[in-house]
Amino acid sequence: MDIYSMCFDGWHLPPVKGHVTYRIRANKYPCADRRSAPISIHVRTDDPRASSREDAFPVSLFTIRVKHLDFIQHKSSTNGGDLKAADKYDLQGEGHKMSTRLFTACRAFGIQFGCKNRIQSTIAPTIFHLSNTSRQNYSTAPKQCLQYGGRHTVTLLSGDGIGPELLNHVKTVFRFAGAPVDFDEVTINSSTADAASMEKALLSIKRNGVALKGNIETIMNDPSQRSMNVSLRINLNLWASIVHCKTLSGIKNRHENIDIAIIRENTEGEYANLEHENVNGVVESLKIITAQNSTQIAEYAFDYAVRHGRKKVTAIHKANIMKLADGLFLECCRKVSERYPDIEFNNMIVDNACMQMVSYPQQFDVLVLPNLYGNILSNVAAGMVGGAGLVSGMNVGDDYAIFETGTRNSGRSIQGKNIANPTGMLLASCDMLDYLGHNHHATLLRESVMNVLSNEKVHTPDIGGTATTSDVIQAIIDNLKPKAKSWLFS
Repeated sequence: MDIYSMCFDGWHLPPVKGHVTYRIRANKYPCADRRSAPISIHVRTDDPRASSREDAFPVSLFTIRVKHLDFIQHKSSTNGGDLKAADKYDLQGEGHKMSTRLFTACRAFGIQFGCKNRIQSTIAPTIFHLSNTSRQNYSTAPKQCLQYGGRHTVTLLSGDGIGPELLNHVKTVFRFAGAPVDFDEVTINSSTADAASMEKALLSIKRNGVALKGNIETIMNDPSQRSMNVSLRINLNLWASIVHCKTLSGIKNRHENIDIAIIRENTEGEYANLEHENVNGVVESLKIITAQNSTQIAEYAFDYAVRHGRKKVTAIHKANIMKLADGLFLECCRKVSERYPDIEFNNMIVDNACMQMVSYPQQFDVLVLPNLYGNILSNVAAGMVGGAGLVSGMNVGDDYAIFETGTRNSGRSIQGKNIANPTGMLLASCDMLDYLGHNHHATLLRESVMNVLSNEKVHTPDIGGTATTSDVIQAIIDNLKPKAKSWLFS
């Protein structure tokens, strides 16, 4: 995208390897904040890593200079340079040709360039970021993840119940696997649920970019105390939750061949924490649904399906009752689905989805859901594949990520008994290694965990075994020995 003088809020856009589409169209209803520009330019990149992939700008706010002139094929029904409201140019290409085609198309409409006003853009910072990062993986960590000498520093949030002991096991396994990760430990749990603890945790995550976390319990009988799990997600804008529920070989289940990716909007809905008591005995709780966040999570779900070779995305909703809120969510999903003709799209009411999940879960592939429904369905799906101890989860945003078990179960009843299943937390740590770009170590550890579960069948009591947590960890370490290059094995 060889555009030499595009000023997007101060960003200079370097060349991008990905495919970029520009669309020039008439503004049927020019608005004041766009200076009543009769024509706007819509910019879109299909790079799957882009969290913000499309934006539109009035041409009167552009300054564009190009090196080369190139032939452009007219695709609109313009007459004498007069652009109708329904007319458009669809321009697709790579490299310097895009700037040339854009410039040529604008000249066909008599568009004059010369103003250097800065304008707000959501796509420009994304393109600038993508042009300076590898195309290895959509989940590659952002640049601000703290790294020294090839090692990353990760925030470790202890949580309640079995959280601290599981995280200690992760540290042990990482040492034997030779994973290039150091931990910045922050003690935060329900007994330290205050502003100072939250500020310390947020500061550490913002410094390191990534966290591995145990679940933090929320006191239900204290209306003044907000969930610290939700507060972390909102303060860090971790707008997507991904829980992958898959039946594992060696684990007995009522249903086999389950492989469901549950993608949940993570910052609004009923979790907006907007409640108040009007009069004694009357409480209002507000549910927030926005087109921006609904579109964002739908795009993530479809991009996830493309990246992982999945065939179907199902939107879960209650639009038959909440016609405005869930209706908006469903409509945003439908609009996004139109851009992905190769991915099948359908929708299902949430109560029916719960019934279908326990009766015929194999029909589901990728689910995209508002916040509350996603929380419920992910726990149901986790139960279908063996329980809370087997499933990992991740919360990701534009800048930060938190990895944890897929269900929010603190396991306080088995705390200190050495029987907690470490699989979910270990798989979450593998996801974190992938996110940080340490794919070799992630694969090494994941294969060892799966081998212990499937072949050696070292199982904790929650999945029908008699092994302790320490037995499972030792079996994983023994499995790592022939493969890992760690001084601990020398």
